[in-house]
Amino acid sequence: MSTIPVPRREKRWAPPLGAAITALVGLVNIASALTPDIRWRGHLLLQFEALETMRMFHAIALPAGAALLLVAPYLLKRRRRALIAAIGLMLALGLVNLLKGLDWEEALLGWATAGLLCLGRGAFDVEHDPISLRSAVWRAPLLIGAGASVAVLAAWTSQPDAAQAIAVATLLALGYVIFRPLAGPRALPVPAVRNLAAELIKEHGRDTLSFFKLRGDKQLFFSEDGSSFVGYRIEAGVMLLSGDPVGPPDAFAELLKQVREFARVRGLRLGAVGASPRVLPLYETLGLKTIYLGDEAVIDVQKFSLEGRPIRKVRQSVHRLTKAGYTSELRTLADLEPATLEEIERVLELGQQGAPERGFSMAMDSIRGPHEEDTLFVIARDEHEKIRGVLHFVPCYGRPAVSLSFMRRDPDTPNGLTEFLVTEAVVHLRERGLEEMSLNFATAARFMHSPGNPIESTIGTLARKLNRFFQIESLYKFNAKFFPRWEPRYFVYEGRLGIFRGFVAAMWAEGQLPKPSPPRLTARRRPLRLARG
Repeated sequence: MSTIPVPRREKRWAPPLGAAITALVGLVNIASALTPDIRWRGHLLLQFEALETMRMFHAIALPAGAALLLVAPYLLKRRRRALIAAIGLMLALGLVNLLKGLDWEEALLGWATAGLLCLGRGAFDVEHDPISLRSAVWRAPLLIGAGASVAVLAAWTSQPDAAQAIAVATLLALGYVIFRPLAGPRALPVPAVRNLAAELIKEHGRDTLSFFKLRGDKQLFFSEDGSSFVGYRIEAGVMLLSGDPVGPPDAFAELLKQVREFARVRGLRLGAVGASPRVLPLYETLGLKTIYLGDEAVIDVQKFSLEGRPIRKVRQSVHRLTKAGYTSELRTLADLEPATLEEIERVLELGQQGAPERGFSMAMDSIRGPHEEDTLFVIARDEHEKIRGVLHFVPCYGRPAVSLSFMRRDPDTPNGLTEFLVTEAVVHLRERGLEEMSLNFATAARFMHSPGNPIESTIGTLARKLNRFFQIESLYKFNAKFFPRWEPRYFVYEGRLGIFRGFVAAMWAEGQLPKPSPPRLTARRRPLRLARG
């Protein structure tokens, strides 16, 4: 696997320092506009311009200073238009300061800051959505009128607070329209693009998480030569990748470099959830940070056995369900009758028990997608031949393995049906010639089953306490019943404090944390799992 040259992060100081000094210049100019001028300077200036002109420039200094305060946060976010606006404001404000009261101190401070921003201009690399001629027809008059309104309101500083609030709101609206970054794709990939992704997965999808990139709610980013891709979603200002890239391993380096550039010019942080150890060096070379997230439970289908005392509880559940008349069968999506598929969907819905749909990195959002012909169902039927439980598996084309996508049962079924389904799945998959079954992902599993130090032990204890909200320990204990092989997965994030934003993005994407949304949109949302392909 090739390596990536370390990206140049020149002039990192420029955005934070430029933002801080710009805000300071804005505050200084606001204070200057709201306080009387030095008398002798005013008398001297009256020899060159009229009193009305001085008052006009005095009034202009206030909204200009406020505009600098507005621009400063966007400088911190590396917005290119904010850099241009800040430099223009500084240069103009320096002249205004001289003409309103010979305030050469403020003028020199502004011009020096403009020079500093010019020096660090290479660090402001976030691009912006282009403003088309069509949009300019209505935006230009609106922005000009809004700017003029702010200037007029500022000229009367003794106006009621409502006028000042209007000025602030206008400035914020101006900032949003002008400085918003280049947006990511809004429309989901068209079928032709998804077909290309499916072909690459069939050719290179060795990772157990590869197939899940075909979820209908994921965006796809392909390398320039089309040989590899990643699946992602943008949440909380993070471009969150799902699992590892798909394609030839020697193409990952260049692909991730292109992904990093794509995120950078849009002002997005880059992250990944469920990354395997083999790609961690590539992320770290890009300057990203990695942290252990949990373990994927992988059952060795050929070696699995119900013999022995340690697994006796699972064996007892299987015997009890078998005695009660439960049977199982393995079917592919392609050979399911419509009535059977509808019955499976009914069980999936019952098993969800009204909870919100979850999944991003290790679950599908549909069982009828156009690329799911090779997905498998292990079905449990009761003594009346009625379907009561379902496991849904997706293929790993690069190795004899499958990954669990859904595991649901009718809530009215006896305890132990899920254990029955898993063990029956092992038997069916073994007969089919498969060797591995990726069962589930257990967050912080290592910290619960074998902590290496007091810190890891503390994290494991915390994970157990959070079980009532996220079922962390419950899922780990269920997986552990089958004595799987634990394969670590990692979380990738950008920046020292980026882990907090990254975790919020991941939890929103996985459905573990409610995402704020307008009521209208929430009311219209429906489970995608049952959507027809």
